[in-house]
Amino acid sequence: MGLRRGRGRKAPRGHAGGRARCCNDSGRCSSDGDGHGRNGVVPDAGSAAAPAAGTQPEEADRLRELLRSPAYQKALVFCALIGIPVSLLAFWFLAAVHELEHALWSDLPSALGWDTPPWWWPFPLLAIAGVTVGLVVKYLPGAGGHIPAVGLHSPGQGASALPGVVIAAFASLPLGATLGPEAPLIALGSGLALLFAQLVRAPVTPRSTPLLAAAGAASALPAIFGNPLIGAVILIEVAGVGGPQLFAVMLPALLASGIGSLVFTGFGRWTGLSTGSLSLDLNAPSPRIDAGDVLWSILMAVVIGFALHLIMNTGRLTALFVSKRTIVRTTACALAAGACAAVYTLITDRSPVDVASSGQGTLGQLAHDPHSWGVGALIAVLLFKATAYSLCLGSLRGGPIFPSLFLGAAAGVLLAPLPGLGVVPGLAAGMAAAAAAALRLPVSSAVLVVLVMGSTAMTPVVMLSAVVAFVTVQLLPPGPAVPVPGKAAPPPSDRAAAS
Repeated sequence: MGLRRGRGRKAPRGHAGGRARCCNDSGRCSSDGDGHGRNGVVPDAGSAAAPAAGTQPEEADRLRELLRSPAYQKALVFCALIGIPVSLLAFWFLAAVHELEHALWSDLPSALGWDTPPWWWPFPLLAIAGVTVGLVVKYLPGAGGHIPAVGLHSPGQGASALPGVVIAAFASLPLGATLGPEAPLIALGSGLALLFAQLVRAPVTPRSTPLLAAAGAASALPAIFGNPLIGAVILIEVAGVGGPQLFAVMLPALLASGIGSLVFTGFGRWTGLSTGSLSLDLNAPSPRIDAGDVLWSILMAVVIGFALHLIMNTGRLTALFVSKRTIVRTTACALAAGACAAVYTLITDRSPVDVASSGQGTLGQLAHDPHSWGVGALIAVLLFKATAYSLCLGSLRGGPIFPSLFLGAAAGVLLAPLPGLGVVPGLAAGMAAAAAAALRLPVSSAVLVVLVMGSTAMTPVVMLSAVVAFVTVQLLPPGPAVPVPGKAAPPPSDRAAAS
């Protein structure tokens, strides 16, 4: 077979690359690298049987060694234990946000004699939101979390940022910001996991810190999407890892996400409280996909991708605008978002909640009874919610997923009367395209929409739309670079990478 035994000696298991590269003249390995084959034989450097570095068996060996490592096994157990308190705190956080939002936008107007909030209702609430978030960004560590206009980030903020994240989220989400709760939950879960590790004096190393942060974020995400799988997939794609590192991050994330889902489900039934779950009741059977659905989904994905790219870039410009004179300009942008909701209500005679909210509840209503929305109302909500969305993306704190899903769904319902396109395919294609364009995470977007739809019938349309929208956005010029609060903007040469 052209092999020789390296002068009768065996090399350490797991090494490859040939004697000429890593072994001295006595046949012993003189390096610490993983070079030799599994059977310990040192192949000749010129032999055709010499295994190439990074082959699949070698990767499998590395993964097997990682799983057998006592340190990693301890990390798995610790991540599972951390998932319990993190899930409990995330549950109460989401429940409090949901209850406060309901009190401000439903109970209080009803107590004052209005069936729905009056047109001017968003102004005082968003003024409070703008002032509070501006103060948090300027004075608290972590600046209230990541800027939504730059998309989702892998968990990384430490425990010191937790007060700012919580205050900014409570000031933004219940008070009318056109943003979702997923980004604060990621920051909250990862920060809490690292905080608990410090409290119990667990050994935290540069290698274990990402695992703990990912597990904490995964345990906090399940409830808002109605399925623990979505949160884990989002974190995996956001992290952008591969090979053994992918599994190293995925296993704690899946484990903690499942535990978090059980905690959310149990506490929801026990307390009777609701955190809100993104799942749709389509009130109609899913039709069979035909050629018209495929063709329109491609065209819709291109248009929606371009529109969402424009919205996200406007959000980046807003972030640059509020980076100076933060408190005043953040308040101004929040009031401008409130003006969008007020004008929408005056034009359509519908509730300002359609614009001044994440869109989670409104999306469920739209999917359940799309025919209750006239063409004028759909056009108005697309224009005004998109404008409010772009303003909030750069000024307030929250996540970009929920509003993008609503905008895609509204566009799909608006275009559903086109020949060969129906409401359900329009909804699926619109949401997938908008989510992929906003997040730039095509796999997560496709999985999210399929699971939210509650049926796999539209999976081909969803996947096609997500890919086309993602490619469209990637081919467009990148938006302006957004500096991290408190840091200088990156040089122009780095803007493409930053976007």
